[in-house]
Amino acid sequence: MSLVRISVVCALVVVTAVAACSDGGKNSVAPRSQQEAVNMPMSNTMGSGSSSTVLGRATFSDPNDQNFNVKRITGDWQMQIKSKPAFDIAVQSIVFQPNGQSGWHTHPGPVFIEVVSGTMTFYQSDDPTCTPIVRTVGQGYLDLGEHAHIARNESGAVAQTIVTYFAPPGAALKIDADNPGNCSF
Repeated sequence: MSLVRISVVCALVVVTAVAACSDGGKNSVAPRSQQEAVNMPMSNTMGSGSSSTVLGRATFSDPNDQNFNVKRITGDWQMQIKSKPAFDIAVQSIVFQPNGQSGWHTHPGPVFIEVVSGTMTFYQSDDPTCTPIVRTVGQGYLDLGEHAHIARNESGAVAQTIVTYFAPPGAALKIDADNPGNCSF
């Protein structure tokens, strides 16, 4: 998939998630109050040199069918979201100071990360060479969340990301992990 298409998909996911999280519950079935959804813990630790703001969190399910399935085709572009039985979407803004980092962690579901200012570098625990994955303004990064990884601001300037999490209802969105030892930091 081209970088432009990935950026478009990330932007669409973020716009959809923000709209859905702020629609007053008209298009979602939320088993908890809006205040409880916003205050759910994001993680045990946030790493260092970063601050985050939860923009919203909502549960999406179809009360008539536990097999949630949304499909959209526009020309040669397609998108499909399937879940069984339901899922949460949470949107968070994270600001990383120079040398700020997330700490090693995993997620219970996929995470779409959009860099909205600065430059971010991502590392994967399953990469024995610890190869940096660099993303700049307007670029997205898809984190499947399956294995430990870390986000770092190595640029010397402030960076900001908008992060969209897909997770089981009520699940913690970030799960701290031990340093896997494949990187020198």
